[in-house]
Formats: sequence, structure tokens, C-alpha cells
Amino acid sequence: MISSFTQRRRFSDLSEQEVLALAISSEEDDAQIYRSYAQMLRAEYPGSAAVFDDMAVEEDGHRRRLIEQHRIRFGDVIPLIRREHVAGYYARRPIWLTKNLPLETIRSEAAGMEAQAARFYLLAAAHTSDAATRKLLGDLAAAEAGHEKTADRLEAKHLPGDVREQEDEGARRQFILTWVQPGLAGLMDGSVSTLAPIFATAFATQNSHTTLLVGMAAAVGAGISMGFTEAAHDDGVLSGRGSPIKRGLASGIMTAVGGLGHALPYLLPQFWTATIIAMVVVFFELWAIAWIQNRYMETPFLRAALQVVVGGALVFAAGALIGGG
Repeated sequence: MISSFTQRRRFSDLSEQEVLALAISSEEDDAQIYRSYAQMLRAEYPGSAAVFDDMAVEEDGHRRRLIEQHRIRFGDVIPLIRREHVAGYYARRPIWLTKNLPLETIRSEAAGMEAQAARFYLLAAAHTSDAATRKLLGDLAAAEAGHEKTADRLEAKHLPGDVREQEDEGARRQFILTWVQPGLAGLMDGSVSTLAPIFATAFATQNSHTTLLVGMAAAVGAGISMGFTEAAHDDGVLSGRGSPIKRGLASGIMTAVGGLGHALPYLLPQFWTATIIAMVVVFFELWAIAWIQNRYMETPFLRAALQVVVGGALVFAAGALIGGG
């Protein structure tokens, strides 16, 4: 790893031929990324997929112009130099990471790609003394900088208002089904169901360490159980709720977070201080649940808050009575 890093070239040390070669390989990579975006989105968002198809075609045009300029100045053999060979050169997010990104985030990724490319071409133009090459690089910088207008034009072509709204609504619905619903169920289960064992142990023992151990066991155990249950009971094919692994992770992690929130204050050895902090944490957990229900599930906030607070209060009371008895 260290050897690979130290062998990277500085951009200022590249020859004009190497700068052109770097631009060519970068355009090839960006076109492939746009085609990968299109392939990922084609089934659910055909309009957005068509936009990325056209953006890939534009990158192909840039690459051909760069290759032609290289052929005129340096011949047909293009040096092999890529982004990872140049220290400090901008990098692209690995394509497999984008598979989990929302549609709007992918669009933002593409906008960021164009801005980075525009800055590169400006630097590259300043790096060359050949008038024709400098003009080409400057034109490409302007083209990349102007891709926001190009994207708008392509979206107007492939994503008229109603299509864009349908795709955005579909993306939001899928995000809710895959992440929000399982995560909310987990947070509610972790926050509410662990109240009884944690506070029963707390009031029965009045010992922070014992309460912490019980709370962590309850939170982690509930997280594992909820995660596996969510992943196993629905593969998402017929329900359209998305990947069972994603849903299992969302449910399991949020369940554990909900329970650990009011267990971790018992890291403090002062029992009553830890208990008061844990109660405050419970208040914020219940408020967060009500906010998520209102924000994503369109449940009126007062009704959501009343449901969560009443349920949480009953479970807390049960734990306190059992522990205090």
C-alpha cells in the first residue's frame, strides 16, 4: 500500500502527452460510470436511465476529440495513465457503492463528477503550451461546466414534469419501504420493549453495572432477533419492499440503538444520576419515533406522540413496578 502511494506521479510532473492520456482515460471511466447508472436505474426509473445514457454518449464525444488531438500531436500510442496513478487527483466513488444510493443522490453524484472534470480541464489547459490542445481542453472545461444546462436539457427531453414526479415518488416510496419502515419498527421495539427489563433491573438492584449488563444484553439480543426476523420473513420479491439484507440491517441496527440509548447511561457508577439521564434519553427516543412517523409515514404528530408516549409510559411503569416490588 505504501509503495503504491509513493509511486504516484504529481500532476505538475506530467508531460503534455500524459495529461492528454489522463483526460482520455478519465472520459472513458466517466462514460462507463454513466452507463452503469443507466443500467441500475433502467427497470425502475427509465427516464433517468435515458438521461445517463445520453450523458455517456457526450463523454464518448469528448474522448474521441481528445484521442484525435493526441493522434495529431503524439501519434497513435496512448500512454497508460489513470486517475489512481496521479497523487491528489480526484477519485470516483466505486460503482458498487452507488447501488444503495437514492435516485436524487445519484443525480448529485453525476453533478459532482462534471464539476470535478471541469476543474481538471482548466488545470490541464494551463499545463500545455500548444494552442490547439489548450483550446480543446478549454472547450472541454466549458462543456463540463455547462453540463448542468445539458442535464437540464436531457431531463426536459426524457423526464417531463409528470415522469420526474413519478420517479421521485417511486424512489421515496422505495426508500420508506426498504429503510424507514424496518428501521422505525426496530427503533420502536428497541426503545419501548427494553424499557421494562432495564428499569426493572435498575430499581430492583440500584446497581449501575448490573443494569448496564442487562440493558446491553437486552438491546443486542433484540437487535439480532429483529434483524434476522425482518430479513427472513419477506424476500421483497412480491412485496416490493427491497433487499431483505438492507431491511434486516435497518431493523436490527435501529433496535439495538433504541435499547442501548437508555442502557449506556449506566456506564456512570452513580445510580440515580445514570437513571435520570436514562429517563431523559427515553424522552428523546420517543420524540424521535413520533417525528419519524410524522415525517415519513404522514401520521399526525400529536397522534404519533400520544401513541408512543402512552405505550412507553405503560412499559416503563410496568418495569418500575416490577423492579420496585
